[in-house]
Amino acid sequence: MGGSLEVMDRDAKRMRGERPIVFAQVKAGLGVAEIAAFIERAGGLGRAG
Repeated sequence: MGGSLEVMDRDAKRMRGERPIVFAQVKAGLGVAEIAAFIERAGGLGRAG
């Protein structure tokens, strides 16, 4: 979308404080695994297998 990563990082830190922030490029698959892993850990979810 062409947004400034510096501005997004600053704004996210201001709004989220110490809570985690992960930037992702979903179309390219970058950061998706990290986000999914966090949701699994924080939500007490485990992968079926």
